[in-house]
Amino acid sequence: MSREASPLLRGFRRPALWLGAWLALVAAVVTASLLPAAELPAAPFDGVDKLEHFLAYAVLAAGAVMLFARGGIHWLLAIALVALGVGLEFAQGALTASRQADAADALANTLGVLAGASLGWTPARLWLLRLDARLP
Repeated sequence: MSREASPLLRGFRRPALWLGAWLALVAAVVTASLLPAAELPAAPFDGVDKLEHFLAYAVLAAGAVMLFARGGIHWLLAIALVALGVGLEFAQGALTASRQADAADALANTLGVLAGASLGWTPARLWLLRLDARLP
């Protein structure tokens, strides 16, 4: 008996839209991470950048959980997102004159990934699928 392969993405009516949106978010995080400091808005209070890092990576990981169908892919993408966050911190130090690598930012990224990936154990993992089904 052959077993059918499970789909990579959940059963969306518009898979290209959701995959494209998620990839655009990844690109936005990469771009924002490498922009010169002068082109970024001023922080309203100390430590807000750690919150921004946490939220950005939580959204990316939650998006992966909602978009991709299999748990193994979720963890592979979680590891990739952690690596992206760490890599971008090194890139800030090596490739920009006005930004510096910050281990606390990498930690905030990692904690955000863990928070977002944890949606995989909740009914929230199906929110995007339900939204897709409701759209005309």
